[in-house]
Amino acid sequence: MSVEEYVFLSGKGGSGKTTVCAAWAHLSGEFDGARNQVVVDADVDAANLELLSRSHRRDEHVFVGASLPVIDPESCTGCGRCVEVCRFEAAAMADDRTGRGPLPRFDPILCEGCGACLEACPTGAVEMVPQRSGSWFRSESRFGPLFHAALLPGGENSGKLVARVRDQARRWAEANGYGLLLTDGPPGIGCPVISAVSGASGIIAVAEAGETGRNDLERLLELARRFDLPVELVINKADIHPGAADAMEALGREEGIEVLGRIPFDPQVVHRMVRGEPVTADVASPAAVALRELYRRWSHRRSSIRYKPRTGS
Repeated sequence: MSVEEYVFLSGKGGSGKTTVCAAWAHLSGEFDGARNQVVVDADVDAANLELLSRSHRRDEHVFVGASLPVIDPESCTGCGRCVEVCRFEAAAMADDRTGRGPLPRFDPILCEGCGACLEACPTGAVEMVPQRSGSWFRSESRFGPLFHAALLPGGENSGKLVARVRDQARRWAEANGYGLLLTDGPPGIGCPVISAVSGASGIIAVAEAGETGRNDLERLLELARRFDLPVELVINKADIHPGAADAMEALGREEGIEVLGRIPFDPQVVHRMVRGEPVTADVASPAAVALRELYRRWSHRRSSIRYKPRTGS
């Protein structure tokens, strides 16, 4: 079956996209009668959706990212050619414990895995060895199946890990009859975000009311235009700066995007987060009331419009 995917983005971290994504996942059973979604945390550098979902890991898989150089000391002559060609200053000559003289060593943090040292080595002493960069997981959660990942500190290829966890979530959803992916995207607009939106059905933009939030929204809308993705806007902490919220709604209308509505500032959001719960677990709080209304509008639009899922990943 076809699977729709909606990615929650904000142009930067800390604007509330995880809060809104967790609320959407929590409310799906209440509004739609049954949870038919798979939840994805595509923020592989700092995944935290599992903290709000009471998840239990079922499967763990190693993610292999960049390949790093390893020296064979028996073949190396210590000529230093690999140090000369390294543009990233990741290679340096150092004394070898065997007493054979200085041999090259590589800093795994600075190394980009480009392979220039491999090509430059006259004796074939350099081997590029794949390195573990992180892991991806399938978990069971209060929201249903959850796919998430963790990049190791300094790990490479976060964009590829984002693509991997989304692909695995989609494959699992298709195989098990789930029709919807709710994806908590990475912050910013860089490579991990591009990996998160490629092939998605639409973007739910979460922006804080204010000049900074507007700038982040404008950058995000430019990205969405390049991928020809529909955008729906949620304005967070809107009552702190009503004038800025008005301006962001006006920008949305100018850009032809749907403005789902506003969420007020609410201390209960933090309290619920600390307790490891979505804010919508508190039925009466102002933010929970607003999120319920926003979800109702979004669910109605989705059932009426049915964005056609795009190909690719």
